[in-house]
Parts: sequence; C-alpha cells; structure tokens
Amino acid sequence: MDSILHYQQIASTLSMLMLFAAFALLINKRILSLINSFAIQSFLLALATFGQAFILHRYAIYFSALLTLTLKVILIPWFLRRLIFKLKIPKEIPQITHPFFTLFGALALVIFCYYIIAPINLFPSIAAKNIVVVAMTIILLGMLLMIIRSNAISHVIGFMVMENGLFFAALISTQGVPMIVELGVAFDLLVAVVLFGVFFFHIRSSIDSMDVDSLNRLREDTE
Repeated sequence: MDSILHYQQIASTLSMLMLFAAFALLINKRILSLINSFAIQSFLLALATFGQAFILHRYAIYFSALLTLTLKVILIPWFLRRLIFKLKIPKEIPQITHPFFTLFGALALVIFCYYIIAPINLFPSIAAKNIVVVAMTIILLGMLLMIIRSNAISHVIGFMVMENGLFFAALISTQGVPMIVELGVAFDLLVAVVLFGVFFFHIRSSIDSMDVDSLNRLREDTE
C-alpha cells in the first residue's frame, strides 16, 4: 500500500510537469520547440507508465511504456523533424494574437475539468482524481492548440497531445490499458502520422504553404 501511495505522489508530480509541457505548447513560437515539448510530455508519460508497471508487476504495462517511449519520444518527433527539413517548412510560426487570453483560457479549462471530475467518487484516492483532472485538461489543451494554431504540423501535435491525455487518464483510472487496445491505438497513431506526412507533401507541392487557413481560402475560391 505504501508503494502505491508513493507512486501516486510521483505520478502527481509527473502529471503537473506534463501539464506545464502542454502550456508550453500553447505559447511556443518555434515549430521545433513544439515538437520538443511534445517529446518531453511523452517522455513524462512513459515514466509514469514504467512506474505503474513496476508497482503492479504487470509486464504488459512495461510494453506499453516501451511503446510510448519508442513511438512518441523517438520515432514520431524524428519523423516530424524530417518533414520540416524535407519540406523546408518555416521554423517560426505566427505569434498568437492575444497570448494572455490564451493562457487565461487554458487556466479556465483546468478549473472546468476540476469541477467536472470533483463530484465523481469512483477513484481510489484524491491523488488519482487529481491526476485524471490533469489528464482531461491535457486533452482539452491539445484541442485548444489545434484551434489557435493554423499550421498543419501544430494540428498533428495537438492531436497527439490529446492522445497522451486519453492514455494517461485510462492508465490511472483502470490501472493499465489492455494490451490489444494499446497496440491498436499505437498502430492507428503511427498510420495517422504517416498519412499526415503524405498529405503534407501534397499540400506543399500544391499551394506551397502549410497554413490551414490557406487551405480554407483555396476551398472557398473553388466553390
């Protein structure tokens, strides 16, 4: 029991660091910094997963942690960096018009998630409930990133941040996602990133831009 309590304290700390990484994603001005922040967040998620595998002595969770480390910390960030250099995408992304209001909205999402999760009494401890609150906030912050950024790479990162939050919430709530589900999600995520890469090549060659707003204007012109 003491080891579980210690793990929950460590997981709480890791969850707060993951939340700070999500906030960093919202205010970063360089696209490589976005990718690095996502990789750091994924590394923290892998650490939390390794910790739970060690406490529960479940080898399937070790595999999930290794899969997270391989895909989200190493392979996918490497693939996105390669896309940036291959397509010669500008490394600077447009600054958010009102960064203060963006951060204020992000803090409001934290409060919103807390009041949504607070009445639920199905969690084994207060620490587990707080971790799920943070995980739900990360999901919404990933969605917010996709809304406020017009760069297509930012949308991909926002999508994967949402997946990080979903996985973290499932990890804490169910004490480990079933292996077949984890493999299915990992395969879908890898396929999605590869398809995004092919899609980016076509966008770059067609309109010479990775701005989603440019795609919307192009669609409006063709209608």
